[in-house]
Amino acid sequence: MKTKKKIILLLVFVLLLGSIYTVASSREQNGEEQGVVETNPVYNREDYSVATFAGGCFWCMEPPFRKLPGVIDVTSGYTGGDTENPTYEEVTAGGTGHVEAVEVIYDEERISYESLLQVYWRQINPTDDGGQFVDRGHSYTSAIFYHDEEQRELAKTSKEALEASGRFDRGLVTPIRAATEFYRAEEYHQNYAQRNPRRYNFYTRNSGRDEFLDDVWGEEREYSVPHKINGFVKPSDEELQEMLTPLQYRVTQEDGTEPAFNNEYWDNKEEGIYVDIVSGEPLFSSKDMYDSKTGWPSFTRPLVEENIVEREDRKLLMVRTEVRSLHGDSHLGHVFEDGPEPTGLRYCLNSAALRFIPKEDLAREGYEEFEDVFDH
Repeated sequence: MKTKKKIILLLVFVLLLGSIYTVASSREQNGEEQGVVETNPVYNREDYSVATFAGGCFWCMEPPFRKLPGVIDVTSGYTGGDTENPTYEEVTAGGTGHVEAVEVIYDEERISYESLLQVYWRQINPTDDGGQFVDRGHSYTSAIFYHDEEQRELAKTSKEALEASGRFDRGLVTPIRAATEFYRAEEYHQNYAQRNPRRYNFYTRNSGRDEFLDDVWGEEREYSVPHKINGFVKPSDEELQEMLTPLQYRVTQEDGTEPAFNNEYWDNKEEGIYVDIVSGEPLFSSKDMYDSKTGWPSFTRPLVEENIVEREDRKLLMVRTEVRSLHGDSHLGHVFEDGPEPTGLRYCLNSAALRFIPKEDLAREGYEEFEDVFDH
């Protein structure tokens, strides 16, 4: 009886899903407004890189990439087949060889292809070659379409690493294929989650996708994209006020000072590194941290010396040496010549200007080059 009930529920869901597609198509063809959403921003495509991923319903593949810093545009479409300018009906009916996919336009100065791959794997079931979740058939299968040899190698390495992790109890079947002509899908499919939030939420709740991915990834499902320091562009003042807490903003942007003994890291004993709260650039290591009895996190030397800028500070009727970050230009604190050996320096910093990354998270956060710091 339970099996029969599940089959009935599945059939009801498929019928409802079909009606959603039909209503959406009808509205688009009749010119009915579905919400003012910019889906095709003006940019020079030649200035950026392209990544193409298939992971079942493209409605669900757009949002995770759209929100990433460094992603310029995401387009839903069809690729991998032989038919020119296919329609949604032709692709889903089979016979065209195409799959639903998203084309991601991104800025390599701000986000890496490796990061896009990590986000991609967290959206699909790479062990299913018959479709994705409730959507069945070739048009809903997963695939990575590489645009050059570097992308092919990175995709291959990423897939091998995921398979070796033991996260899935079956082998990964997601193919890595050379990119072919990408055909933009009908306009009513573009940025569907924002245009039709209620229909989109209904689909995601009932497709089985969220349940599966939450079970496989847990808290790691929301991938933290590492900051790319080269080419970092400091956010506007308005953006900084949105991304920082009032204390973080006051310290980093207005040269403020947080209370002693009442801040996040003054007595942190965990191993790891400290990075700029704004830019993510690596600054100090717990290996060089010590208890200065001042109530602020203190270090004998920087982890990456070139990321530290020193300036003369004559505020408070005294001469001190201010410490700022190179790329983020954040006020960090001050450096004094009363520290312990081997440097005799005390970098006295504000916790509010820092983000701590535990040593076990260095690779996941994109700071694997500093793992050796803790090997001895």
